[in-house]
Amino acid sequence: MNVHVWPTDRFKTFSISVYIGTKLDEEHVTKTALLPFVMRRGTQSYPQTKQFRERLDELYGAGFGFDIYKRGDYQIVQFKMDTIHPQFVPSEQQDLLAASISFLGEALTRPLIENGSFRESYVEAEKNTLKNRIQSMINDKIRYAAERCTEELCKDEPYRLHPLGQLSQIEALTSAELYTYYKQWIEQSMIDIYVVGDTRLEEVTAHLENSFDLSHRNEEVRSYLPAEPVLSNQPIRTVVDELEVGQGKLNLGLRSAITFAHPSYPVMLMYNGILGAYPHSKLFVNVREKASLAYYAASRYEGHKGILTIQSGIEIDQFEKAVDIIKQQLQWMKDGDISELELNQTKAMIMNQLRELNDSSFEMMAFDFNGILSGKHRSQEELIGQINRIQKTDIQQIADQLQLELIYFLRNRKEAAAHASETL
Repeated sequence: MNVHVWPTDRFKTFSISVYIGTKLDEEHVTKTALLPFVMRRGTQSYPQTKQFRERLDELYGAGFGFDIYKRGDYQIVQFKMDTIHPQFVPSEQQDLLAASISFLGEALTRPLIENGSFRESYVEAEKNTLKNRIQSMINDKIRYAAERCTEELCKDEPYRLHPLGQLSQIEALTSAELYTYYKQWIEQSMIDIYVVGDTRLEEVTAHLENSFDLSHRNEEVRSYLPAEPVLSNQPIRTVVDELEVGQGKLNLGLRSAITFAHPSYPVMLMYNGILGAYPHSKLFVNVREKASLAYYAASRYEGHKGILTIQSGIEIDQFEKAVDIIKQQLQWMKDGDISELELNQTKAMIMNQLRELNDSSFEMMAFDFNGILSGKHRSQEELIGQINRIQKTDIQQIADQLQLELIYFLRNRKEAAAHASETL
């Protein structure tokens, strides 16, 4: 696996992240999502979940958790651990960094196995946990609309898949099947481990060799392949879903050829910032505040796919007006209708966010890992310098490259039926 160590005495803890990445695909996405839930339940040395958690308490309340998300066409499972430095613990004799890496290594590479599979009771319990996580997303109509917009925009691509998997696949999974897949997953996935704290590469490497049982992985060099932008010259599609909602959810999906590795990536950050990422942005000021057409209005840029999405919550009968005024904001970006105040405020917001990354070890890791995923490394200082030099004309030029491909609307089923009966 790839080892990244940042020696620093700025933090009072050792922070450790392990990123395990696999290609998004329908066959494996749900199994991958279920694995970390099961792996957190117990290991060979700590077979009971209570013992697993007690060990963390023994490490002075060390934090242990995981995230599951997608970047480009990859599904990423990130395990995280945070442990206090021994100098801040009175009379501490044990090596807390070694103990933490040992615990993490066991959780990842020596999970609890019974009769050639994961413990069945753990798998069944965590299947329910995963179901509840997915169901909670469906019940959150803002998130649901955002996911449906992405699903429709990328309907022929792996990126359409949700990183938590598919509800319909969970029930059929067995503990034996999941363990068989785990062995494939841990052998073939890309693995990057980060350690930030008062240590050095040689020390971390020695601990990893003692704690991570990865002898079954071959010497093949594994690396991420950045997603190729998908552009279409097809007419704009409109997709309408009907559910029991009191407020319409209007989302738009746009594409560009500008991804994280592209030289114009900093300009796209500025474009997104001026359009809808901040309270001073056009969508918030003009759609929500001045026109009073939306309860919320914002934009989000996914740099690993070159996708920009717009999210808004509107009254159901305001659909046409809201679409028109959002399109007007996009046209103003093309026309270069950007004030110096918008330009300077957005620069300040982005540059402050980049500087604040250094206040969090995990944010530092995430920023660097984006470079690994994209194949393009930029330092924070480099990106800040690029942002500071951007002019209005630069933003205007890339505005013409964005293609609006999808208008997605989630509306109320009852009102839709009533409207249909009125027009007959």
